[in-house]
Amino acid sequence: METTNNKTAYSILDLAIVSSGVTIAQTFKNSVDLAQNAEEMGYKRFWLAEHHNMVHVASVATSVLIGHIAGNTKTIRVGSGGIMLPNHSPLIVAEQFGTLGTLYPDRIDLGLGRAPGTDQLTAHAIRSDRMQAVNNFPGEIEQIQAYFSRENEWEPVRAVVAEGINVPLYILGSSLDSAHLAAKMGLPYAFASHFATGLLNEALHIYRKEFQPSPYLDKPYTIAGVNVIAADTDDEAERNFTSVIRMFLGILTGKREPLQPPMEMTDELMMIQHNPAVREMLKYSFVGRKEAVAKQVDKFLQETGVDELMVVSNMHAHQDRINSYRILSEIIKERNN
Repeated sequence: METTNNKTAYSILDLAIVSSGVTIAQTFKNSVDLAQNAEEMGYKRFWLAEHHNMVHVASVATSVLIGHIAGNTKTIRVGSGGIMLPNHSPLIVAEQFGTLGTLYPDRIDLGLGRAPGTDQLTAHAIRSDRMQAVNNFPGEIEQIQAYFSRENEWEPVRAVVAEGINVPLYILGSSLDSAHLAAKMGLPYAFASHFATGLLNEALHIYRKEFQPSPYLDKPYTIAGVNVIAADTDDEAERNFTSVIRMFLGILTGKREPLQPPMEMTDELMMIQHNPAVREMLKYSFVGRKEAVAKQVDKFLQETGVDELMVVSNMHAHQDRINSYRILSEIIKERNN
């Protein structure tokens, strides 16, 4: 059971981002290396997202990649941020994560969302009846909880490998519906504010106000996603941020390509950055040298009061990304002390 405290936990959300010129095999190796470094830096968890049919994202077989990361680390929690439940059978999810929880005891998290994690055509290819599952999202979560309970051994349908295994559930969301649901079910709540920024504060307010204690959690526990592009200098960070701007532009325009290398900030990129849609998506993006990022992080934490930061650092060069996460870990450690 998680409880809040005065110190902010910090974690990583990885999409196994594929940079231009980098193979998918090397991308997976980079994710392992990042997780190993994160473990040494004091990050609490390393979550992998589920996305499909995207050139720049390789975290498609999420549970498989979670097992690979967990098998190559020792102490850091590894989990899903998240599994898009309507894409899957609750029984299969329980079996997969029960297996993971057995192999890596007390280290596996199961974050659940209801979005498709892809375009509608691909979503239909994944599961043609997914909209029925979307409408029964709370019921499917309860099914997973049942499969993990010891009492389920008396039921005709069982996920035997999951029964009694400790795999905490988290509700992921970017809307107010997810806040109501997480509060009603008494589960920890993770908001995708690294790209869906508009409803963050209202969602947090609803979750805290309506939270009902459960056997899983005695008080609200909140996680918020932020983008962090930290570097040794402001100029270097701003240059690396151009890759992120171009990635979000590609998402908005439907242009599919691997994450592009950084470039000098141009007038055109500045205009794109200040486009209302792009600006809203990048609202919680903290860019700069350590001192600058520290001020932005402190402001965000004071305004939101979240218990945990889920950090995304999509940068073209693997070592730049590790350096950014190192800087962020130093910021949080100094703030917690």
